[in-house]
Amino acid sequence: MALPIVAVVGRPNVGKSTLFNKLIGKRLSIVEDTPGVTRDRIYSKCEWRNREFMLVDTGGIEPDSDDVILSQMRRQAEIAIEKADVIILVTDISAGVTANDFEVASMLMKSGKPIVLCVNKCDWIGEPPAELYEFYNLGLGDPFPVSAVHGHGTGDLLDEVFKHLPDEDESMDDSEYVKVAVIGKPNVGKSSLINRIAGEERVIVSDIAGTTRDAIDTAIENDKGKFIFIDTAGIRKKSKVLEEIERYSVLRAYMAVDRSDVCVIVIDAQVGFTEQDSKVAGYAHEQGKGCIVAVNKWDAVEKDDKTMNAFRKDLEEKFSFMSYVPFIFISAKTGQRIEKLFELIKYVNEQNSMRISTGMLNDVLAYATARVQPPSDKGKRLKIYYMTQPSTKPPTFVVFVNKAELFHFSYQRYIENQIRETFGLEGTPIRFIIRERGQDDK
Repeated sequence: MALPIVAVVGRPNVGKSTLFNKLIGKRLSIVEDTPGVTRDRIYSKCEWRNREFMLVDTGGIEPDSDDVILSQMRRQAEIAIEKADVIILVTDISAGVTANDFEVASMLMKSGKPIVLCVNKCDWIGEPPAELYEFYNLGLGDPFPVSAVHGHGTGDLLDEVFKHLPDEDESMDDSEYVKVAVIGKPNVGKSSLINRIAGEERVIVSDIAGTTRDAIDTAIENDKGKFIFIDTAGIRKKSKVLEEIERYSVLRAYMAVDRSDVCVIVIDAQVGFTEQDSKVAGYAHEQGKGCIVAVNKWDAVEKDDKTMNAFRKDLEEKFSFMSYVPFIFISAKTGQRIEKLFELIKYVNEQNSMRISTGMLNDVLAYATARVQPPSDKGKRLKIYYMTQPSTKPPTFVVFVNKAELFHFSYQRYIENQIRETFGLEGTPIRFIIRERGQDDK
């Protein structure tokens, strides 16, 4: 069963993200003194009194705003409220009770969910200030004075949250899920893809580049398996990362790659391959992740029966540094080949997790070295004694040789191709670790 969900909501700039970071004990949510910085729901596990739950940070609710981004933030917060088991309403003691606070409180009460009222920015120790009692007017019961910056009062707040958590069930085992990072430049359709997959407005979608600022997770179960999709901020060139907020977002995207099993590298079919795409893909490759290149917006391309092959050929050239990567042509807008994408993700994850027995590896090695003799230098020839696979994700092979410097890159590539030819290993990089062994040790 999934963990209980606790949503942190409130109007902009009351300190929701600061409180979120304090409760989970790490800087996951972007904190910046600019209203509207947290645009999407951000999830993280939180533990209190030996009970785990999922804490969700949301964008600030502006009940009457017509602004495109702000109204979508409001919709995101509403979705978080719908999914939540308990809601923490964050208010600001320095601002007092505002008209927006009343509107947000009214919206929350209609949900019928348990609400814990947090009065933030009580940054002093001692008796609570008289202003605290004003918050009883919201009709949500006792207000809990908290300092999100210093951590004062967070224990009492969590005790109250704990009281309202649903009965304990078996928690969700993450290991059953294939974690998929959806990465790429801004505005290639990553969020639209996740929304299509999830079947709900999971991520803010807008034509404004850089709309998705945080990495957020969506769990999906279907007949293909169990998946967690991680949407990320579009990775930009560093020269364009001017805002401090953008810098955090790029870092977050790389962190999303780090915790994924498979990376779906999304490319805009209308723009084609760019240098930035190779940077994005290169990072996933370096981290040893299973990779798929998804060419999005394929429905918008004028094509004939030769267009796809020509596009694929061009991409194969551009992605020659990761020749193992499969390509799929999709449309997040129409849903074209989304089913096929699930199959490919599952397959690539299996390939990235493949383990090959030492006996089978050495059979391939014997065949390969008999077919093409190992290189020599100044009369000394490379000898490969044997090969074994100590780990997966990515498949990593230790090769024992007489002299490491004789094992040239070109011959390594040849051995790699022989392994791939025999065992497949599509969509995953391969790692070689070269170990020297003297002939006397044989």
